[in-house]
Amino acid sequence: MKRIEPRSGVAFTLQKGQTLTVYDPEGQQVSDLVAYNADDVGEVISNGRTFDYEETINLGCENQLWSNRSNPMLTIVSDTAETHDFLLTPCSEATFEHFYPDKPIHRGCFGNLAEALAPYGIEPDDIPTAFNIFMNVPVDGQSGVLAVKPPTTEAGDRIEFRAEMDLIIGLTACSAYDSNGGTFKPIDYEVK
Repeated sequence: MKRIEPRSGVAFTLQKGQTLTVYDPEGQQVSDLVAYNADDVGEVISNGRTFDYEETINLGCENQLWSNRSNPMLTIVSDTAETHDFLLTPCSEATFEHFYPDKPIHRGCFGNLAEALAPYGIEPDDIPTAFNIFMNVPVDGQSGVLAVKPPTTEAGDRIEFRAEMDLIIGLTACSAYDSNGGTFKPIDYEVK
């Protein structure tokens, strides 16, 4: 088991068939996940393709996360949280300037992912919309208005993915105030 400290991020490889389990050790903490084909980083996780092929925005157990080239990248094999977001981009300095003008500017998940992914040749402009693990973003069915609410996770909640190709994974402990109910905690993960 490895730990991502609050408001930071990591990147690592995940081989086809391996599993990645992401844990919320203390509860109410979001983790942004991005994935790239390890053999060609131009192939990247895509929320639009995923919504199209899975026919839902409520992704959970047995759903797959698809690439921009219409290939499955990850399959969700278990999920105790059952609430995740794939609509919103990783928080960034611009996010903090826009939503939190009275708080210190932080580079956010975007900056953390950019630093962690740079050794793999992945540029900031190559960072897509993340699969926001444990993030609670209800969407009003009539108006389409969305909100960012505190996660509903409790300590120990987890989600497990199986890699469907060799991948480079970026993973964070999210830095945005609203996404995490105003506090920042670690994220744990395990590769098997």
